Amino acid sequence: MGANETRQQIVDVADRLFYEHGFEATSFADIAKDVGLSRGNFYYHFKTKDEILDAVIAQRAANTRAMLDVWDQDAESPADRIRSFVHMLIANQTSIMAHGCPVGTLCNELAKLDHAAKDDAAGLFSLFRDWLAQQFAALGREADADALALHILMRSQGVAALATAFHDEDFIRREVEDMEAWLHAECPAASIPHSRQPA
Repeated sequence: MGANETRQQIVDVADRLFYEHGFEATSFADIAKDVGLSRGNFYYHFKTKDEILDAVIAQRAANTRAMLDVWDQDAESPADRIRSFVHMLIANQTSIMAHGCPVGTLCNELAKLDHAAKDDAAGLFSLFRDWLAQQFAALGREADADALALHILMRSQGVAALATAFHDEDFIRREVEDMEAWLHAECPAASIPHSRQPA
C-alpha cells in the first residue's frame, strides 16, 4: 500500500472512531491499531491527533459538498432537494440511533473542549445551511430563506438527538413526515414532489 493510500486509510479509520467513540476518547494507539500500523509508521503520516482531526473535517466537508452536488443533479425541484436532506435521517437511522448525528456530535464535543477546530467543524453545518437557504430562496422565500434553513437544521438535529436517546425508528419516520408537512405549509409550491406533478 502506497503512502497516499495509507494516509487515506488513517483518515477513514479516524473519522469512524471519532464518530463512534468521540475525538477526545480516541487515541493515536486506537487509530494505529485499527489501521495496522506501528507508531513509527503512523507518525510518518500524522504528527498529532489535531492534524488527523483537520484531515477528517476536510474529508467530511468534501463528502458533504459531493452529496449536495448529487442532490442538485438528481432532484428536479428545490422542494425535492430539501426532501433529500430530510430523508437523510431515515437513510442513516441505524448509525444515528447508535451514535447521533456525525456533524452535531463533533461540533458539540469540540465546543465543550474549546478546541481550535470547533469553527471548522461548525463549517460543516454552514454547508447545509447555505445550501438549504438556496433551495428555500428558489421556492420564493428569499426574505427568510436563511431562517427557514436554520429551522429545518434545528429540527433534524433534535430528531437525531432524541433518536439516539430512545432508539425509536417510528419516531424518526413520524418526524420526517411532519417536516414534510411543515415544508408544504411554508412553501405551498413544494406540496407535490416534482416527479409526481401532472403534465
